[in-house]
Amino acid sequence: MYYVKNERNGEEITDSRLNLAIEYYLLNEIHLDEPILLFYINEPSIIIGKNQNAYEEVNRDYVEQNNIHVVRRFSGGGAVYHDFGNLSFCFITKDDGDSFRNFSKFTEPVITALHKIGVEGAELKGRNDLLINGQKFSGNAMYSKNGRMTAHGTIMFDSEIDAVVKALKPKKEKLESKGIKSVRSRVTNIKPFMSDEFQFMNTKQFRERLLLNIFEVDSVEEVKEFKLTEKDWDKIEEFSKQYTGNWEWNYGKSPDFDIERSQRFAIGSIDVKLNVEKGIIQDIKIYGDFFGLGEISDVEEKLTGIKYEAKTISAAFDEIDIKKYFGDITKEELVHLIY
Repeated sequence: MYYVKNERNGEEITDSRLNLAIEYYLLNEIHLDEPILLFYINEPSIIIGKNQNAYEEVNRDYVEQNNIHVVRRFSGGGAVYHDFGNLSFCFITKDDGDSFRNFSKFTEPVITALHKIGVEGAELKGRNDLLINGQKFSGNAMYSKNGRMTAHGTIMFDSEIDAVVKALKPKKEKLESKGIKSVRSRVTNIKPFMSDEFQFMNTKQFRERLLLNIFEVDSVEEVKEFKLTEKDWDKIEEFSKQYTGNWEWNYGKSPDFDIERSQRFAIGSIDVKLNVEKGIIQDIKIYGDFFGLGEISDVEEKLTGIKYEAKTISAAFDEIDIKKYFGDITKEELVHLIY
């Protein structure tokens, strides 16, 4: 495995728009003979899932008042808050056809590394969350393209919990599905659970300790590294301008719809917004924190211009690989949701 530092001219990058761009540059452009590991620490940011509605996931007033970046990633899943007390990790590797949605495969090295510094209760629970004592400290997501994939996640080491609570707007049904009443009771930092000998650590020192544990070496000099060149950075900046640093990509338009339907399934939440005129679906947008492959716009296109009736909607889904785009959900469940 290779480790990539997110440093340019010796300076560490904390801009989430660039750090997310590094991920996708490595995925799309850098093909090495072994997997890649990337760590980064972002200044205050909210990272939303590819298919989420930014306007409904974040507290816009709080975000704007506190200069918090809102960045859309290319993977599914839900919104997460980043700050200097949060450590993000990213594994990039070949897609073997069996690993997408297999979160245990990619979180196991992180969990094992955490156990070594005293966080013995850390475990993967549910779809994609790492918990300790029933509280979440890590959310994880995946993205696959052209035979390669990235599995990335967060680790709340010493984040500002109040900021997490104020910045995000999780849906009531999502909290209720997990048997909890508030974000505050749902999340935790892991620093209090670490052994006494590691309590002195800041986020960067914590990152180094994880790095040594994952690579099973005694010093950072022993870690195999792939270094980004200026040519690489030029392409990363181009990518950021087009996507992660682009307002249209991160927020996009949120037009008015006359029908809105939402439901939480085992695969996550799905929100459908439609405009229907004279019995025909004129416009449709599908949002959610589900993990899918492909572009959800393909599904929206299939459903646009057809009759707004169960029979026709069902027939349209017969032409769609539902598992690819949504995960393990049935056609009947989707038809019932839309109609």
